[in-house]
Amino acid sequence: RCRRARPGLGLIAVAVAGHGLGDPAAPVFGANDEALLRGAAAFETLRVYGGRPFLVDRHLARLRHSAAVLALEPPDGVEQLVAAVLGAAPAEHVLRLYRTSDTVLATAAPLPPGIDAQRSHGIALQSFELGAPPQLLGGAKTTSYGLSIAARREAERLGADDALLVGDGVVLEAATSNVWWRRGDELFTPEAGAGVLPGVTRAFLSELEPVTVGRFPLDDLLGADEAFT
Repeated sequence: RCRRARPGLGLIAVAVAGHGLGDPAAPVFGANDEALLRGAAAFETLRVYGGRPFLVDRHLARLRHSAAVLALEPPDGVEQLVAAVLGAAPAEHVLRLYRTSDTVLATAAPLPPGIDAQRSHGIALQSFELGAPPQLLGGAKTTSYGLSIAARREAERLGADDALLVGDGVVLEAATSNVWWRRGDELFTPEAGAGVLPGVTRAFLSELEPVTVGRFPLDDLLGADEAFT
C-alpha cells in the first residue's frame, strides 16, 4: 500500500525559507496566506528511508509544476530546506514540502501509526460517485483536499477504512492515493487526468511492471483478483 500520509501527526522538524530550522510547534502561515484562505498551495509528501527521501527529484519536479498551475512563485530554495529537515529528523519519517502564496517550507513528521497492521489485514473501501471531475488543475498536487477528506470521513462512519472516488461510473482514485488492481497477470490503473493525480510512486511502479492504463468502470475493479492503493 503506497499512500499519501494522512494529516494530523505531530511534527518533528520544520524549515522555512528565509528562516531555516524553527520550532515545530510555532506558527508558520500568516493569516492572509492563500494556503489558509482558499487551500491554494502546492505540496508533496514522500517517505524517507534511512535518511534518504524516496524519488525526491520527481517530487520536486511535480511541486514546481503544481506551483505553476496555481500561479504561485517557484519553490526556490526548497532543496536547502529538505537538507535542513533531513539533518534534524530521524532516519525514518514522512517529509512534506509546501509552496504557499507567502512561503516555502519543509516538514518532517513521524510515520503514520498502524501501517504494518493495515498491510497484514488489508483495507475496506467505500465508493462515492462524484460526477464528472473538473479538468482545471492538470496534474497539480494541491492542499484543496476538502472533498476527498469528507469522503474518507463518511467512509469511516460507514465502517470502511477509506473512500474510493468514482466519476460518472469511472474509477478515479482513493481519497489520498492511486488505485490499482490485477486480473490474472495483468495490472490495471486509471489513467492520470481529471480526478486522478499522476502519482510519483504510480509512475515509478509503471516503469517496473507492465500496466494497462485507461478509463475503467467500477465493475472492472470489483471483479479484480487483487486490488491495492
